[in-house]
Amino acid sequence: MRRRDFIALLGGAAAVWPLAARAQQDRLPLVGVLRPNPKDIIETFAEPFRRYMKAIGWEEGRNIRFLFVWAEGRSERASALAGELVARNVDLIIPFGDPAIRAAQRATRTIPIVGMTDDMVGSGLAASLARPGGNTTGVSILASELNVKRLEILHEFVPQARRIAVLADSTTISSTGSGLTSAARNLDLELVRFEAGSPDELDRALDAIAAAKVEAVNVLASPLLNVSRLQIIDRMRDARLPAIYQWAETAEDGGLLAYGPRNLLCYRHIVGLVDKVLRGAKPADLPIEQPSKFELAINLKTAGALGMTIQPALLLRADEVIE
Repeated sequence: MRRRDFIALLGGAAAVWPLAARAQQDRLPLVGVLRPNPKDIIETFAEPFRRYMKAIGWEEGRNIRFLFVWAEGRSERASALAGELVARNVDLIIPFGDPAIRAAQRATRTIPIVGMTDDMVGSGLAASLARPGGNTTGVSILASELNVKRLEILHEFVPQARRIAVLADSTTISSTGSGLTSAARNLDLELVRFEAGSPDELDRALDAIAAAKVEAVNVLASPLLNVSRLQIIDRMRDARLPAIYQWAETAEDGGLLAYGPRNLLCYRHIVGLVDKVLRGAKPADLPIEQPSKFELAINLKTAGALGMTIQPALLLRADEVIE
């Protein structure tokens, strides 16, 4: 074989050589994680992520490294943090929420991105679920459809409430769309919309909800609103307003009602995709995954604090009842 042909063959092999193998020539592969919350506050991802990765053979310090950065609940920080991860020469980026994924895509067109957000395709972050294209794949959590379902569940549990507040994150696609409006019309409900795109705006929105003479609250899917869920739960309790939330675990934190997937199950999807990319798969060829199991959780202690009595027939529908 001629030397020139041999060099060309090596170049072609490098193009398909798994990411982890290439990185390990000089160093351990480095996975960057861009979290929406403050560091060490309401951090639900880091521990299970490390645990799940170790269970499938990726042990931090032995054959992989992790670099976490935190947006502190401020989506405007995403661009700088994504740039920081790229500058640190990470081999893969895991961002959460529309602003963070979009920031990562602006920062790099070559580093693989495995993100989790409300609606990957609807937000324009991927071409399709089956063939996302570009350097991005991840988990799309059916947020818009579930926001409508949560309104219907809230109506069943609080049928006397006719004026419903909708707390939305202005930075995410799940805050738009006509689904909620149509559902409210069908249920003969009046929706009163409140938006927040930052912690400061959330404080003002919660003050406005408390003063708005609404009778219940649908807290829409959002990284910001999930990060701030303890604050929202406390304010809803003080205002004696029944509310429903996006993650099943939120009822365990004190929320009255929660309907949706479990964070931990979505994190397993993330880990599976990260593993495939590290072993050489291209994000463009990895279908975007969606949760398939949804749970209804009810917190009876919160119901008691609000002076509510949950009918036995409704309790029987719950996947989890917290007493």
